[in-house]
Amino acid sequence: MATPREVPRQFPDDTGADIFVRQYPTAVAPADREYLGTGPPLFLFTVPGSGTAYERRVRRVVEALREPLDDNGKLAPYAVLEAGAGGELFADEVGKRLEFGIPRFMTPDRFPQFSLLRDVVTEILESRSAGGAGAGARALRDAAYRKRVERGGLPALLWGLGGSEPPAAGGAYAWLVQVVWQPLTHVLPRWCWARRTTRQLIRPARLSPFRRRRWLGVELGAERGKENLFRVMDEVAQRQIPRLALDPGHPQREEALQGLEDLLVRALLEDLRVPPARRFLPRRRRRTARPVILAELPGQEEAARPVERFLAAFHRARAATQPPGPLVIAVGRPSERLLHQLGEPAEVNLAQAGLQLNQREGAPVLVTLREEPFTRFGLPIRQIEPRMFRTSWRAMTSAVAAVAALAVLGGGISLRLAFGTPEEHPCVGGDRTLADASAAQGPPRLRAEEWYESVLGVIADENRRAEDFAKNRGRTVRTVVAFGSDPPSSATLTLFDGTIPELRGIAMWQRKLNDDADSDDSRVPLRVEVIPTGAGFAHAEREAEKLVEEIDSGQRKGARQVIGVLGYAQSKTETRAALTVLGEKGIPAIGTTATADEMLDSETYQSYWPFTPANSTEAGIEARFAGQQDIVARHRGAGCTPAEQAIVVQNSGDLYSSSLAEKFVKDFPGREKVVNFAQDGRFPGAPAGTPKVSSAHDLAETVCKALKEQPESMVFWSARARDFTAFVNALHTQGTCIQHDITVLGGNELTNVALTGAFDDKHWLRLYYSAHRLPENDAKASEKTRQFVEDYDRFVSGTTKGSDPWRQDGHSAVAYDAFHVLSRAADVTYRDKNADPRSMLTALSGGISFDGATGYVSYGQGSNAPPPDKTLVLLRQTAEGPVTVAACGAYQQGQETARQGPPCSPKASQQR
Repeated sequence: MATPREVPRQFPDDTGADIFVRQYPTAVAPADREYLGTGPPLFLFTVPGSGTAYERRVRRVVEALREPLDDNGKLAPYAVLEAGAGGELFADEVGKRLEFGIPRFMTPDRFPQFSLLRDVVTEILESRSAGGAGAGARALRDAAYRKRVERGGLPALLWGLGGSEPPAAGGAYAWLVQVVWQPLTHVLPRWCWARRTTRQLIRPARLSPFRRRRWLGVELGAERGKENLFRVMDEVAQRQIPRLALDPGHPQREEALQGLEDLLVRALLEDLRVPPARRFLPRRRRRTARPVILAELPGQEEAARPVERFLAAFHRARAATQPPGPLVIAVGRPSERLLHQLGEPAEVNLAQAGLQLNQREGAPVLVTLREEPFTRFGLPIRQIEPRMFRTSWRAMTSAVAAVAALAVLGGGISLRLAFGTPEEHPCVGGDRTLADASAAQGPPRLRAEEWYESVLGVIADENRRAEDFAKNRGRTVRTVVAFGSDPPSSATLTLFDGTIPELRGIAMWQRKLNDDADSDDSRVPLRVEVIPTGAGFAHAEREAEKLVEEIDSGQRKGARQVIGVLGYAQSKTETRAALTVLGEKGIPAIGTTATADEMLDSETYQSYWPFTPANSTEAGIEARFAGQQDIVARHRGAGCTPAEQAIVVQNSGDLYSSSLAEKFVKDFPGREKVVNFAQDGRFPGAPAGTPKVSSAHDLAETVCKALKEQPESMVFWSARARDFTAFVNALHTQGTCIQHDITVLGGNELTNVALTGAFDDKHWLRLYYSAHRLPENDAKASEKTRQFVEDYDRFVSGTTKGSDPWRQDGHSAVAYDAFHVLSRAADVTYRDKNADPRSMLTALSGGISFDGATGYVSYGQGSNAPPPDKTLVLLRQTAEGPVTVAACGAYQQGQETARQGPPCSPKASQQR
């Protein structure tokens, strides 16, 4: 078993750490955004040790604090400054990292004052290195304006119109350009910009009714009415450049650097407080998380000076700057000089520090961590969950105006409806059936074996890349086993199996992981071994036992060491038995599209992590949808009506089918008629008194009879996709009840075949089914979903030939995100050279959250139930592709099923 020191990213479990760990995420992204209007204290964590042990412990604390702020992209603005990062001015690097990767449309989004002063200070430092005594006010202005032009916007447009090079001498054209055109596009905009920046930082406009003091003018003692920003900064340069030329460590040189650092830090804090938090204006409402700055203190005094200059400058500037302010945490060993500059802060424990995270203002907080907690497992910090936005605040303002403009029109329509508009019952998802028979094209050509071998080839290539990380770079590499059914032996069988899209999702994540690992040493490259388990997972238990034997015999070492399992896409007794084998060995398994509640029983509970919503969740949503939404075509009149009766077709011997059918019957508000269908003629566990049918022709007759007895009926299909195809073909061939539209509602199993176009000629079929991600053209689809579809298109076009039928299928996205879960757990233990599956279980138990291709994924701490509010959508298959008719769960962060109304929420359905 791995030793505790092999869990590098967990926060040290020192005295009171549980309180600090609990309060830290709420301090960054509080539920009540009023707390963002505060300026939290400066925190200093003193870490014991020396040499590499000291550096490792500093990095462990910083990584534990950083990881909750990131989910394949920043969840809040943050900057992590490693030991030795940046140059002489630490604030310069802090500002650059805060500007990079800010969550989209989240405030703050601009750094105008900081960017300007950084450009000016950079020019001053370059003058020092050139041996000059100062560039002059005009040179400072021109250099700063050139940098402003490089950042784009109107200045860049005007500069481009004027041309970057002066025209050749001579001629009327050259004279006009030099005397008229370039002054209009270069000189005049630069003059206006310089005056505006002076008013913003040094002095207000003479006629302004708000002639309040400007902070830079106060700092530099330049509040006289006619002072100019660049003239004032040139005076600063004249004083400081001779000092900056002194030897490193000289007191006067340190004083000069501290003065420049103070200016940059103050400018940064001034920008971070604009706009204020709260209220109703769109930009103020976008402030949902405070910026975080994490700084490592190097063990060497010389290397630590830039960090300590920044911390001292922050301490002074925070007292003069209005909130909101960033959360700054320094980790390492502060010098006596720094502690003196910070006012000799008193030592507190982690519990007291946690209580001060949400404190207004306050003196710096000093926490001394003991050595013993670093030798054992720590505490994971849950991921922050700020509200995210998909549109800019300008777009929201325009939308509000548009809504107001349409209010009158909406009122007129309401009055018309109130005074006798005939009641209409449009069909959910549209009135048209699946396709027009004349337009039917049938399924595309399926290159089953070619596509399967192609995706295996991609995985093999990525395995070689991972092995190269281990062999030539000394990186930690591990193996993940993907258990699937047998390779497709024919195009027909491919219609009923999600193996190919699932393997594509796995290969896509493995490729992304290897790409990220090239530059990110914290990522663990993973090998993937694809192990077939027979047709329909018939040999799943046997293959699981073989894997356990290999592990026990010591064959699995180094990069071939197995740390987790993916797959088992179907809920069957065979796959459940395989999970039991893995559970006894403690090997974590992340499910994909296996949804039966029974897969998560007492024997597999400790190691199996289902990924998709359980049958109990899906059946409840589908039962409410069928019983309360207009989906069954009316035989008299236009439109549709809710189903009064459900004809439930199940395979009693199939764990998935019997589980889904049983739970649907329990939740369906109308009558139900259960029919057992198994083409092999075996019906174990079939309810007494229910029909048992083994022929698709007989099933078609049974269903037709029930439809004629009760026309307002629908078919609920819980059996497998291959059986469904046989049933639909039998109905079409028989033709005795297809003169009216037949509504079928099924589970995710039907996506395998529905999306291939196999039913395009069934003009009588109204087909609804569940899926695990939204179509990319749906307005509710997240940016991650749309990006995944784009990546999937590139992957397919770059690795295969022919038309791909599974572009909108959720199997690839589910496998992609499920592999992401395993990968995140591996990254948590990335420095563990002897990582084993039990270490992975510990990491998984710490809670994992991210925005994925299938929507927002969030496993709670210590819980391996399916992620709460995991995305589940109901689709209507049309000739143009799938159309969303219901979207439940967190397809975006912050969405909750309980608030989404029918058919997602049981409470909302009952109130309808």
